Amino acid sequence: MASPANVPPRTTRTGPDEVLRRLDLAVSHKLDGLLHGEYQGLVPGHGSELGETRAYQAGDDVRRIDWNVTARLQQPHVRETIADRELETWALTDLGASMDFGTAWCEKRDLAISAAAAVGFLTNRTGNRFGMVTMQPSGLTVSPAKGGRTHLMSSLHRLTSLPRAGEGQVDLTAAIARLTAIARRRGLAVVISDFLSDPEQWSPALRRLATRHETIAIEVLDPRELALPDVGVLSLVDPATGRTRDVNTSKKLRDRYASAAAQQRATIEQGIRRAGADHLILRTDQDWLLDIVRFVASRRERVHARRAGWESR
Repeated sequence: MASPANVPPRTTRTGPDEVLRRLDLAVSHKLDGLLHGEYQGLVPGHGSELGETRAYQAGDDVRRIDWNVTARLQQPHVRETIADRELETWALTDLGASMDFGTAWCEKRDLAISAAAAVGFLTNRTGNRFGMVTMQPSGLTVSPAKGGRTHLMSSLHRLTSLPRAGEGQVDLTAAIARLTAIARRRGLAVVISDFLSDPEQWSPALRRLATRHETIAIEVLDPRELALPDVGVLSLVDPATGRTRDVNTSKKLRDRYASAAAQQRATIEQGIRRAGADHLILRTDQDWLLDIVRFVASRRERVHARRAGWESR
């Protein structure tokens, strides 16, 4: 089988700057423009989302004076509003121990970083903001939502520079809840993970996130998570705990494994669907750029069809 043209660079073998350069070129050449125009609002001008306050200046609209702040500071202040056409995007990236695994052309960690970078590059437009939450066993790392390419590249550089997780568990439910709490503006929320924890725990949190934001769940998986090879005795290691176990990959075991894996993926899909989020699957043995292109094209068609249905009523 031939290797796909767009294999994510391995973060463990390539420096962060080179990783970002390659990802930037790949996204710019293949995907740029596909998400252009997907904003919450359709009318330019002042928005409905409250922003920062600042001192009143000559020529400001007096109707925008924030009287509470004015009374507290004894100086006229106006409340800025954020234009609805500006998009605020948040990416939650799972870099737990289970992501340090891959048996095809890259590890799941590389694919997750590539997906986060693609989201950042595709939504990097004038006035747009990009923020990140990174999940590891050691805790959560938050990069606030700001505009500009410098901030985007800085956030992605920190993401690619993070060390491997090592042993330990991650709490996807708590991470999604934290993202819901800090992403106050309506916008786009992307959760990138293998979603291996119990869907009964993270699905309600994902649903709360999706009630306010356009939400995309990007599931990252490796083919060995779907089927075991016929290699006799196989030593398996749990990356979260470090425990090892030798198993005989007989046909009976391989069939049971494939059945359990299919059931697990179906449960994950149901959890994402119940939450009302869009579902994108990226595999370490497939062309991730092509998968994103197909997903974005399909998503745009659904949005246009839905809007056409509303306008015909």
